Amino acid sequence: MSRSIAMPADDAARTGWIGLLVIVALGINLRPILTSIGPLLTDIRDATGLGFQGASMLTVLPVLCMGLFALALPWVGPRLGESRGVVAGLLAIGAACFWRLLLDSGFALIASAVLAGTGVAIIQAFVPGVIKRWFPHKVPSAMGLYSASLMAGGGSAAVLAPVVSEHFHRWQDGLGAWLLLAVLGLLLWAVARPRETPVATPPRQAVQHYFGSRRAWLLALYFGVINGGYTSMVAWLPVYYRQLGWSAQASGGLIGLMTIFQVIAALTIPVLSRGSQDRRGWLSLCLLVQLAGFAGLIASPLHLSGLWVALIGYGLGSCFALSLTLTLDHLPDPGAAGRLAAFVQGIGFIVTGIIPYVTGALRDSTGSFQASWILLAVSVVAMLGVTLRFSPKGYARAMGQ
Repeated sequence: MSRSIAMPADDAARTGWIGLLVIVALGINLRPILTSIGPLLTDIRDATGLGFQGASMLTVLPVLCMGLFALALPWVGPRLGESRGVVAGLLAIGAACFWRLLLDSGFALIASAVLAGTGVAIIQAFVPGVIKRWFPHKVPSAMGLYSASLMAGGGSAAVLAPVVSEHFHRWQDGLGAWLLLAVLGLLLWAVARPRETPVATPPRQAVQHYFGSRRAWLLALYFGVINGGYTSMVAWLPVYYRQLGWSAQASGGLIGLMTIFQVIAALTIPVLSRGSQDRRGWLSLCLLVQLAGFAGLIASPLHLSGLWVALIGYGLGSCFALSLTLTLDHLPDPGAAGRLAAFVQGIGFIVTGIIPYVTGALRDSTGSFQASWILLAVSVVAMLGVTLRFSPKGYARAMGQ
C-alpha cells in the first residue's frame, strides 16, 4: 500500500498561523531568482556579452521549467512525495543561488537559472493542493497570502539586488544572496509545518490528468496570458528605464513599487471577493486596471511612471491570486483541485515564459519596447472576453462531473 497525507477539517482549522507561516516561507523563495536579474542586467550583459534574447533566457527557462514540472506532477508527484519534493525544491534554489555567487559566464548563469527554475517548479506545483487541504474553508485568503509572499519575495529581490551588488562590488552577490531565504524555508518546513496523518491509498491508481479537458486548457491559457505581463515587467521594465537614463537602483525600485501593489492586491482582492463564488466581475476589474497601466506606459512612460507601474502591479497581483482561486473553485476535492491547478500552472507557465521572449524579440527587431507594451495591452483586452466564460453554474459540466 502506498501512503498519502490528509488533514481532517478540525485539524485544518488548527493549523492557524503556523501553517500560514510555512506557506509564506515557501512563497518568498519563488521569485528572487527571476527579479534579481533585471536591475543588474546591464552589468551582466557587459560582463558576459549576452544579448537581449540571450538575457531573456534567464527569465524564460526558469518559467518553462515551472510549466514542464507542473505538467509532470501527476506522474512524478506520487513517486517524489510532497515533503521530499518541497525539500528538493528548496535545495535546488539554494544550490543555484550559491552557484551564482561563483559564476562568471553567461552559459553558467543560464544553467543556474534552469536549476533554480526546477526547484521553484517543484514547490509551486505542490503548494495549491497543500493550501486546499490545510485551509479548506479559507482558500481565497490563504491563496492571497501565498501570492502576496511570492510577490513580496520577488519585489524585495529587485530592490535589494543592486544594493547588495554595489556594497560588495560584484553583481554575482546581488544574484546569490537569496541563498539565505532558501535556508530559512528549509528550516521552517522541517520544524514548523503542521503534521498530518498518513492515509493508506490503493496501489496502482490510474494517473489522473487533464490533457483531455477543454476547460482545463482554457484555464491554463487564461492563467498564462493574464500573468504574462509579470514576467515581461520583471525581465524588461528595469532595462527600459535604464535606457531612459535611470540608475540601476531607481529602475529596480520600480519593480519594488510594482510589488508593493501586487502584495496589496493579493491580500485585499481575495478578501473582498470571498462573498461570491463568481470571480468574473473581480477578474474583469483587475484586467481593466492592468490595461490602464499598460496604456499609461505606452503613452507617457516618463510622466507619472510610478502610477502606471502601480496600476500594472495591482492588476497583476490580483489576477494571479484570483486565477488560481478560480481554478481551485472548479473541483471540490482537494486532491483533484490540486492536480488541476498543477496542469493549469504547467501550461500557463510555459505560455508565461514564452511571452518575455516574444517581447524581447520585438524590442530587438523594432529598437524600442513600445511594441512590447502594446502586445501586452492587446493580450489583456483578449482575456477580458475570455473571462465572461467562467460562470460558476457551468463548473461541474465543464469538468465533466
